[in-house]
Amino acid sequence: MPSTTVIILDEYPPPPPQLFDALRTMDAELVSRTLADLLHGELDELPVADVLLVPAESDGESVRTAVRRLRHWAGAPIVVVWTVTEFASLEAHVRLGHDYLVPPFLPALVGARLHSCSERAGLGRTLREADARAELMGYEKELEIGREIQAGFLPESLPVPEGWEIDVRFRPARQVAGDFYDVFEISRGRRLAVVVADVCDKGVGAALFMALIRSLLRHTAENSGLQHLMAAGRAGGSRRTPVVGATPLLNAVTATNGYLTRNHLRQGYFATLFFGVLDPLTGSLVYINGGHNPPLLLPADGSSPVPLEVTGPAVGVLPDCVYTLGYAQLNPGDTLFVFTDGVPEARCPNGSFLGDERMLDLLAGPPVSGKDVVDRIDLAVREHTGTAEQHDDVTMLALHRPRAARGSYADGAGHRVVA
Repeated sequence: MPSTTVIILDEYPPPPPQLFDALRTMDAELVSRTLADLLHGELDELPVADVLLVPAESDGESVRTAVRRLRHWAGAPIVVVWTVTEFASLEAHVRLGHDYLVPPFLPALVGARLHSCSERAGLGRTLREADARAELMGYEKELEIGREIQAGFLPESLPVPEGWEIDVRFRPARQVAGDFYDVFEISRGRRLAVVVADVCDKGVGAALFMALIRSLLRHTAENSGLQHLMAAGRAGGSRRTPVVGATPLLNAVTATNGYLTRNHLRQGYFATLFFGVLDPLTGSLVYINGGHNPPLLLPADGSSPVPLEVTGPAVGVLPDCVYTLGYAQLNPGDTLFVFTDGVPEARCPNGSFLGDERMLDLLAGPPVSGKDVVDRIDLAVREHTGTAEQHDDVTMLALHRPRAARGSYADGAGHRVVA
């Protein structure tokens, strides 16, 4: 195999016969190209060359531009300018840093010069590859630092009220993720906030946006005071009762949406989210579903899952939009399953999705526990994905209210019921 590849610029006067004879005696591959090919041709059609041989009559700045283009693709060749009579033009090339050949074009001299240029070109490519590896290692290190910082935004432990179980599964598609979950107490510990959200896109930008949204939601909810909204009774009628935790919920979502649409609308990021506030004593749940996949309430009797429908748009999209409250009741044996779209949209090697129907089939029957639900779906996602790349972050949270073994529990109206 030739040890040196030489591109010969062939739109100007061709090299003299003596120079061609010297090139033919070398162990080199000779490739003819026009300057237009080097400036505008498809990069994958250009050869990886050690030497670019050009006549002194060629435009030096155009040659430099072509070399820069070749550098970005596979490393820059060394420019060698030849001339027989145009020594004034040769001087301009030398000022640009180009090497040169002048008569007599003796094979030994030409071979030595081009061999030296070939070694310089190879060294340049080696240094460029080393720089690229160092840059990649630095980027990977930064991603690892970002992953550790992001992990700090996720709760180390979950506050689980007595008589409840919470199980979470979080698998980012990359080192950093746009999904997040959070569980924390509000209203002086009387209510439990549960958040699962999905920032559009993946990677570092989505992870930064995730950190911002999570901080805004939690800070606002935890510092909204104890004022309560008044809502009509679930059975209808005119009697209105206080809904503890609804004010922090509304304040957190509307304030976060307002901040994002005022300050970050141009970035194009937004997040779908489910934000629920649970009364651990009664099992009543007030929530906002901002454009998120409807969470599924799995009844204890194994009947069909009940979706908690959307009550407003994703946060960060529409200024001054209205979010309404949704209500649900978790009785003993029920499970609330909250997930991001990485679950139904998990792809197998041929590209097909797991799908909502398959997920509902897996959730059929009475929920044994939240952990069983999460494990069952996670296993199905892994088996469906197989050897394919994980395309999206996967986040699941199961909030389960076990059946009381003995004694009593509070029903949705706050009445004690003997188990």
